Amino acid sequence: MPMHVHLAIADLAIIACYFLVVLGVGFSLKGKMKTSSDFLLSRRNFSHWFTGIAFMSANLGALEVMGMVANGAKYGMRTNHWYWIGAIPAMVFLGLFMVRFYYTNGIRSVPEYLRLRFDHRAHLLSALSFAVVTVLMAGIDMFAFAVIFHSMLNWPFALSVCLAGSVVLLFVFWGGLSSSIYNECIQFFLIIAGFLPLTFIGLHAVGGWHALLAKLPAGYVHTWAGMSGPGDPLGVPWWVMIVGEGLCAAPAYWCTDFLLVQRAMAARDLAAARKTPLVAAIPKMFFPFIVTVQGMIALAIAPSVVSHNYNLALPVMLSTFYGHGMLGIGITALLASFMSGMAGNITAFNTVFTYDIYQTYIAGGKSDRHYLALGKAATIVGTLLACGSSLIVAYFNNLMDYMALVASLFISPFFAIFLIGMLWKRPSATAGFFGMLGGLSSASGEYVLYRCGILHFVSPMAANLWSAVWGLSGGVVVMVTLSLLTRPPDAERLKGLVAARGRDLAVGEPNLAWFRQPWFYAAIVVGLFAALNLAFF
Repeated sequence: MPMHVHLAIADLAIIACYFLVVLGVGFSLKGKMKTSSDFLLSRRNFSHWFTGIAFMSANLGALEVMGMVANGAKYGMRTNHWYWIGAIPAMVFLGLFMVRFYYTNGIRSVPEYLRLRFDHRAHLLSALSFAVVTVLMAGIDMFAFAVIFHSMLNWPFALSVCLAGSVVLLFVFWGGLSSSIYNECIQFFLIIAGFLPLTFIGLHAVGGWHALLAKLPAGYVHTWAGMSGPGDPLGVPWWVMIVGEGLCAAPAYWCTDFLLVQRAMAARDLAAARKTPLVAAIPKMFFPFIVTVQGMIALAIAPSVVSHNYNLALPVMLSTFYGHGMLGIGITALLASFMSGMAGNITAFNTVFTYDIYQTYIAGGKSDRHYLALGKAATIVGTLLACGSSLIVAYFNNLMDYMALVASLFISPFFAIFLIGMLWKRPSATAGFFGMLGGLSSASGEYVLYRCGILHFVSPMAANLWSAVWGLSGGVVVMVTLSLLTRPPDAERLKGLVAARGRDLAVGEPNLAWFRQPWFYAAIVVGLFAALNLAFF
């Protein structure tokens, strides 16, 4: 099926307007970036609705759009797991519990919590790991951008990567985190406007929902039923999905990934910060109606193209169903998804590198002007590294498989250390650090055994889920063992850092009406979560 399209004047005008708006937002904030805190952290003055949308939009990069459409084509309704069990419980836990520790301790990044709770060893390992993750994730967005523009417009790969990197570099360099948050809110609504109509047009073309299901294998039509049974495209039992994704990979990503937590930290007060992931959880639950369904439609209408390279599922949909005008809106929505993903990772990278690595271990005690300049330099370096890392993605035929691999190796092993450290005062600094190493080693060991052919799984995603289980198990075993064998830290030093001292964390939270309390938002989210899982079981 040919996918090359010709953009009309109207399409080009829509795309040009988008670029002007994005760059205009960054340029308008240029004069307000007077300190390193302004540039790297923004000011704590956003409402929970604003930070909630930005939180969701920061997650709407190429992974969420192009990658999840590819997942929908490869795994069918099983893709919903990454939106429901693989997101919502963790987002609720973040809002009700973990945000308290981050916000009230005034930390500038998630790794900084580990320095306060344990010591510099855990802090540095986490900071370096997270810096690698942000570069790799931004590279995925750049690769997806290049794939779309090469497959649809026949643009060279290098030109597409340079264009995407240049635009993101400019508006982040000018406006820092504030520019990223403002643009993420704009991008969220652009993504909805650009992709939601595509679902309805595609469903109409294949004859409706039931006609679509009839065109696909039986294993594609349920979220939970028949897992690990005959014909299951994912190939993992239900309990591995719950443990590997729901209890390990998902909390690790949603609760400790500074790219996301950074948005909550920009909220105006503790209550707004806690409600940030809860507001984001509502649109998150309904995104399968865009991405999962579109991947299934693409497989139904072009099986020979999509099954050869699942990353082409979204280009197939756009080139098949969108004409001039709508094509411009659709491509602009893609641009928005790529820009939000890249910008979010770049702003997280420059913050962690400047504060957690450079200021803490290389050049402390410098003037704020020095760190502002360093933060801007880190923005340039991070963008260049991300451009280079985009070449790695070409070795994977599904963006989401690669993203899940990165997360299972570099993010998932750390969550157990964060959680146990917040719940239990017994773990020492040594237990925390070696627990992190144990988790990293276990997750990496599983992947090596899989690549060497010693372990066998139905799909790469199944291997990633098992890697998360190995990482969780290895980290917990090492940390708990060393906690019992080493001297516990001084209780006074843990004030405000562990749940036993949770009463100290209530300071600064405003007294709100019951329907404005975070727990009320959480109740709504949990109710919708249960209803969707039952409806599409």
